[in-house]
Amino acid sequence: MEFEKFKSQISGYVDAGKKIFATSSFQSHSMPLLHFISRLEDEVPVVFIDTGYHFPETIEFRDQVAQQFNLQIINVRSSVPRIHQRTSGGYLYFTSDTDRCCYLNKIQPMEPILSRYDIWINGVRADQNQSRGTMKVEQPAPFGCTRFHPMLNWTQGMIEKYCLDHSLPKHPLEAKGYFSVGCEPCTVLATDKNNRDGRWQGQEKTECGLHTILAQSKKAADE
Repeated sequence: MEFEKFKSQISGYVDAGKKIFATSSFQSHSMPLLHFISRLEDEVPVVFIDTGYHFPETIEFRDQVAQQFNLQIINVRSSVPRIHQRTSGGYLYFTSDTDRCCYLNKIQPMEPILSRYDIWINGVRADQNQSRGTMKVEQPAPFGCTRFHPMLNWTQGMIEKYCLDHSLPKHPLEAKGYFSVGCEPCTVLATDKNNRDGRWQGQEKTECGLHTILAQSKKAADE
């Protein structure tokens, strides 16, 4: 989806009275979508889910890009203090129950946002993994919100070309081999920049839940 088509889609939502927001992890591959948003006449807030476990470089990069693109950032965090994010044995969830950790720090903080907005723009791509490959450009999300995936059919090559053509910044950890950057305890160096094999290494887990739990199928939405 090129910018003019994206702009037209957003204008249609605005004309219909829809409240719109976007989310971003502020990685290098996030830059085209954030650049699109920065070029809109209507300001679209960008939600950043601050898990409390991000690399310091990610927080610094978020602030740099927000200033450079003149973005309105909304930071959201879990309502459960980290001291209470522990197993019965006293271990923090990220050490033994990453699904619970992701739920408390990513899924739960998003629920109030979804209940207040109508359209959720996010940058998932079909080539990132199997579950994202089944997504549609528009599909239902919880609380009556609609997910909008303008970058769904973009490839890694298209992302890189757009960033080069527009001189967009790169996440500082990419130069060190971190091609998919998540929370620091659950991210390692990747072997291939075209996938997410640096996330939750050694586990079958490939998603935090933002694009599974908070993505309803049409059948589920109709039930």
